[in-house]
Amino acid sequence: MVVFSYVFHPLFIPLMGTLIYAAISPLHYSLVQLLFLCLQVSLLTIFIPLAFYFWLKTVGKADSMMLENLAQRKIPLFLSCILLYILAFKSITQAALPELHFFLLGGLLSNLLTFLYLFMNVKASIHQMGIAALTCFVIGLSAHYQVDLTYGIALLLILNGFVASSRLAMQAHSYTELAIGFGIGSIPQLALWWYWL
Repeated sequence: MVVFSYVFHPLFIPLMGTLIYAAISPLHYSLVQLLFLCLQVSLLTIFIPLAFYFWLKTVGKADSMMLENLAQRKIPLFLSCILLYILAFKSITQAALPELHFFLLGGLLSNLLTFLYLFMNVKASIHQMGIAALTCFVIGLSAHYQVDLTYGIALLLILNGFVASSRLAMQAHSYTELAIGFGIGSIPQLALWWYWL
């Protein structure tokens, strides 16, 4: 069960969303275009945050990649907000790829809310936030492109439960923190449907 916390780590969610978008979108991408798109997303949402995490670990500012400590979450979440802003407004813009842009913008809003919650001593589940955002994005893509993704959406809903169970099994979060994470992940995505659906 713990494996779901690693496979669906929040760092991987933007790349998963990008790959799902590329698979569903009626636009046809060449292999080079797809690799370039994935490289942009991976660089800003996986590689730079990982490098920064290892630096924080080296200087004693991070104990674990799961960032269980409230204080240790502030710097990585702030960095994540900056990187998502760059990705959504300088790279994957509304003019270029509107659906993916709004998915990343929703991720930025979710990260900002999670960051603000830290100052109220609330540790929302970032894992639950990520899988909830991905689920809402896929539901939106299904409606937007009129593609039947019933099985994929059902699988994602089940994975929401597996990720939540994984976080509980690791004693990383309470039920309340998981519920807050789910809300923080899904509400911005649902709100942004207005702009691209």
